[in-house]
Formats: sequence, structure tokens, C-alpha cells
Amino acid sequence: MTNYSEIKAEIIAIGDELLYGQIMDTNSHWISQEMDKIGVRVVRRTTVGDNRDSILSAFKSAESRADIILMTGGLGPTNDDLTKPLLAEYFGCDLVLFQEALEAVRTFFEKRGRELTDLNKLQAHLPSNCTYIPNELGTAPGMWFEENGRIWMSMPGVPHEMKKLISDHVIPRIKGMFKLPHIYHKVIKTVGIGESWLADLIKDWEKELPNHIKLAYLPSLGQVKLRLTAFGENDNELANDVEKEIEKVKPLIEKYIYGYNQEKLEEAIGRLLKSHNKKVALAESCSGGYISHLITSIPGSSDYFQGALIPYHNRFKNRILNVDATTLEEKGAVSEETVMQMSEHIRNLFDADLGLASSGIAGPSGGWAEKPVGTVWIACAMQGKTVTKKLQLTQDRMLNIQLTGVAVLNLLRLCIEGKTE
Repeated sequence: MTNYSEIKAEIIAIGDELLYGQIMDTNSHWISQEMDKIGVRVVRRTTVGDNRDSILSAFKSAESRADIILMTGGLGPTNDDLTKPLLAEYFGCDLVLFQEALEAVRTFFEKRGRELTDLNKLQAHLPSNCTYIPNELGTAPGMWFEENGRIWMSMPGVPHEMKKLISDHVIPRIKGMFKLPHIYHKVIKTVGIGESWLADLIKDWEKELPNHIKLAYLPSLGQVKLRLTAFGENDNELANDVEKEIEKVKPLIEKYIYGYNQEKLEEAIGRLLKSHNKKVALAESCSGGYISHLITSIPGSSDYFQGALIPYHNRFKNRILNVDATTLEEKGAVSEETVMQMSEHIRNLFDADLGLASSGIAGPSGGWAEKPVGTVWIACAMQGKTVTKKLQLTQDRMLNIQLTGVAVLNLLRLCIEGKTE
């Protein structure tokens, strides 16, 4: 039986510049991560412009579902900065001069040899019911409220100022006020299977998960992440509980698992090549060097990556890679026979253990009835064996290139691990 309660937070980012896309809201992302670390669950992130009704509505909505409301932005001294006066209005109080805040602003300007103007002095006028939180890196103070059974914290939108306030003031205060759960995450990385198929494979396991462990499906390009999140009072116990569940599900989906947590597919490929003492070479056509970029983005890739060619036109597939001219004429560049020869010849040309190849119609033009846009053939050649696969992708060029990259790396993984049957 646990003796903690779930504490929920909402983040409100304020400013027209966020809605216009002129500034990216990295603050909310960072705050979410920091709250997760201490066991506070962020239930919503809201972005509103510099508009009275929108901001007041966001306050009311957040109060209905969160224990902690964390706000960034709108704290400047100009007329378009509405957060302070609207907080005062929402809580039914006045803006008053905080002498401590005024001295902090005065000191800030004096240290920089600048004059403290009447407009700057307005930074020291705060809602009378707030607790003043000093901002050591700027002029807009933090404001802590304990109102309506909720914690409210307003902070400047400048990232480094906000981060210091969260780290030095918000987190210590939250920890002192609430009995927080420990939260433990582990992510299973899968590739080569769609979300619905994966869910079907593990549905019985998912139903039997303990109540304190939750599962989330996080799909991305050609991949699906399974995030297990455990809530409890002891990190080691939570980690052990999650590992037990992973050991139960692994036999069901082991073919598709390439790594855990933050590991990228290209990192997993590098790890496999090193552990098996294998070297790889690559002949890219439709992917245009993208797969080589993925492989070489990993430090130490020179230990296993021999090199690559991009024979984009047929005559170079023939001239450099010795792809048979008859094959190109009769079967076409986008064919199983062509990628087989490309992968085998690149393997020999670069003295590699494995040769990879891609050839397809990335789009948006170039397709026809038999081979529509998104048709891609890939291959992996090994000693005595070449494995091929046909992909039917999308109408989007860049998406097709990226999906081809994932598919080629996954084919390489399966070949190294002997899972191509």
C-alpha cells in the first residue's frame, strides 16, 4: 500500500511569439522532464497568446485538473506583458511594490552601468498575495502563489532564467510540500513492425501488467517505442519490476527489438558490427547518401564502415558496380536483380563482410503502374547469401528516403543476428 498521492502539474506558456512560431517553446519540454524526475506528472501543456480572455481561461482550466500550475512568459514591463496583472485579477488582489524586488532590479542595472527607468521599476510591482522569488539572472521576478488549494508559479520566459528558478526554488519547494512517488522509465526500441501488429503480439502480456506499471506506444518513422513507466517508493524495486516484465515480453517480440532507452538504430548497428567483428559497405541509389550519413554519424564508425558509392544513374551502376547491362535494361534499376548485384559488388569492391544496396522511386514523379512512387528494393549481401526486400512506401520523397534508411539498417541488423528467415 503506497502512502503517496499522484501530484499533477500543468504548464502554461504565454506569448504571441510562441503561437506565431517565431520562438520554439523549449521551456515546456524542459520543465516536463524536470517534473518527471521528481515524480510530478504533467497532465497538460498549454500555449496561449498575449490575450486577456485566453490567459484567464487557461488559468481556470488548469486549476480544474492540476495541483501545480507552472507559467512562463508575459512578465516584462510593457503593455503586452499581461501575466502579472491577470494573476492579480484572477486572485482578486492588487499589484503592489515589493521593496526587495525593487532593490534587486536596481542592483541588476547598477552592476551593468545602466539607468533604472520608471518602466523598469514596474518589474517590482507584484500581486500582493504572491511570495517573491528572486531572479538572479534577470529583472523579472518569480512569483509563488498558494491559492485555491493549488500551487502557482510564474516565471520569465527566458530559458536560462526559468531553469535557475525551477532548479533553485520550485523543485525544492515542491519536494518539501508533497510526498512524491518515484517514477522509473524504460523504453524498448523496436523496428520492422507496425504499432497495431506489435500491440496484437503483446496484448495478453499487456493485460497482465501490474497496476503500478503503465505501457505507452510511441511510434515514429519505421519504428515503435514501448515505454514502461513504473510508480512506487523505491527506485531499485521499480527497476527490478520493469526488468521482470521485459523478460516476459522479449520472447514474443525479440526479433524486432534492437535496443533500449536512448539508443538509436544506427548506434545499435555499430554495436552489433563491432561485437561480431564485421565490416560493411554501401551502394545507395534512391537514398542518395542518407544511409551513409546515419552510419557515419556515430563516433567510431570507421571501425566497421568501409565506404559507400552513390551510383544514381544506370551507367554508373554498370560501369562502377558491374551491374549487368541486360539486367538494367530488362529488369530496371528498381528491381530485385539489380540490388542483389549492387550489394554483392559493393561488398567485394570494399573488402567488406556485408554489402548493402538501395534502389527505388523516391518521388514525387517517376513511377508508373507496375512500379509506383514509393517502390524500393533493398539488399544485404553476405558470404554465400544475399537477402532482399521490396518496400512499398509513400508519395513523399523525403519520407521515402528516411524510411528506406530505417529498412536498410534493420535488414543489416537481421542479417548480422541471423534472423532473416
